[in-house]
Amino acid sequence: MIVENFKFAAHYLYMKFKFLLLVSAFVSLFLFENCKHQPVDDNVNPDPIDTTGNNNNHNSDTCSPDTVYFVNEILPLIQSNCAQSGCHDAASHKEGVILTDYNKIISTGKVKAGNPGGSDLYEVITETDPDKVMPPPPASLTTEQKNAIRIWIQQGAKNNKCTNGCDTTSVTFTGDVWPIVNATCTGCHNNTSASGGVKITNYAEIKSLVDSKTLQNVLSRQGPKSPMPPGGPLETCASNKIRIWINAGAPNN
Repeated sequence: MIVENFKFAAHYLYMKFKFLLLVSAFVSLFLFENCKHQPVDDNVNPDPIDTTGNNNNHNSDTCSPDTVYFVNEILPLIQSNCAQSGCHDAASHKEGVILTDYNKIISTGKVKAGNPGGSDLYEVITETDPDKVMPPPPASLTTEQKNAIRIWIQQGAKNNKCTNGCDTTSVTFTGDVWPIVNATCTGCHNNTSASGGVKITNYAEIKSLVDSKTLQNVLSRQGPKSPMPPGGPLETCASNKIRIWINAGAPNN
């Protein structure tokens, strides 16, 4: 009798074990079938870099003081200081690096969105070795310019811009024209690397170019001299502000 009871108990446990295995297999299969279209990818970037050249998704009518905008600040800065003949323009492409537009800056500058320290572009401009830092001394970027690039990368290295409505009701040299010229021109036309023998570092030098019509011709990309900036024409808002200032007599205001 004891033996029979033992056999019955063993058989009962065996059948219960098989049933649990069957249920477990069925549940696992069900979960797999319902989840296999949602693979886990730890490398997914929630805000991928826009390499299409289309910045429509990153335009803003209002310029936020907490945001660094590529088209407004970063592109003119890099084109003026880096995308020069003999360095990183399309023709020279020193060490294979071309810094003339958004796509080239991202790809050849090896920019990693959200990670300035892992981006070659930021690494070379903050290099402490004078033989490696770019641009090389004494034309190295200012601390403010380096910080702008760092913040732009931290914010996702977006191909973004803002317009702020382009207020041209009261254009001044110090408030409007000089910031545009300083960001766009002085990288090539400063005291240490006056490209073409032209310096643009203060009001008197800019006024001289206005009086000779040189500034108007190069910005309109007309005349015998090379069009400026070399990377492409100024944004419409910036161009309009300079034109209005010149038409008002180019005052030192």
